[in-house]
Amino acid sequence: MSTQLFDLTGRVALITGASRGIGAATARLLAQQGAHVVISSRKQEDLDKVAAEIIASGGKATAIAAHQGESAALHRLIGEIEAGLGRLDILVNNAATNPYFGHISDTDMSMVEKTLQVNIKGYFELAALASKLMKKNGGGAIVNIASINGVKPGMFQGIYSISKAAVINMTQAFAKECAPWKVRVNAVLPGLTETKFASALTKNEQILNVALQQIPLARVAQPEEIAPAILYLVSDAASYVTGTTLTVDGGLIGCGGL
Repeated sequence: MSTQLFDLTGRVALITGASRGIGAATARLLAQQGAHVVISSRKQEDLDKVAAEIIASGGKATAIAAHQGESAALHRLIGEIEAGLGRLDILVNNAATNPYFGHISDTDMSMVEKTLQVNIKGYFELAALASKLMKKNGGGAIVNIASINGVKPGMFQGIYSISKAAVINMTQAFAKECAPWKVRVNAVLPGLTETKFASALTKNEQILNVALQQIPLARVAQPEEIAPAILYLVSDAASYVTGTTLTVDGGLIGCGGL
């Protein structure tokens, strides 16, 4: 297979939650493949550091702070991309929150609202705005970062798991209705990954040991191991792929774990 299938030269890619973890790793990889990456998260200072690294490596990057849970911020983000770069070809919906770890029945409603605001409403609104902009330029690709928790809920991660199940269904709904616009929409389902986001699990030795016993590859993923799956789905190599989920979990779900 020609590596030209993964060439993103001339394309504009927006990656949310890109100040660290899977988002930052994805931004670096897409930039290496020639995309002009627009990286976004809540804090401008953190984004500027990632953008500087990408530019220093010969890539193109623009950093725009925006809160995934705030509608006005998302509208401003898309508006700035259209005004400054004239197009949007790729969206990686990655920013998410998981503010509560504990028994589902003890979940405070404020935590429920925050999780749904960011993980569902934020994903939905940004996908809607991005797909309309992509339509203007003949199409594009959206990848929503869900989770294996969206297939089988994680213990003490109830509302987060529920939100990720919604992201999977949302992906299929957008894929079906945006196909006539030549906008492909897919989802990546990471397993346990070494990020600050997952530190409640990876830094707890007891929980980690139990988790590793269920993962056939017997280790935690690195963010750089999730990014290539995203690259595949946004590239021409996946030109006939839409409405699907790509699980990257070391064999956990596929081999009967959880």
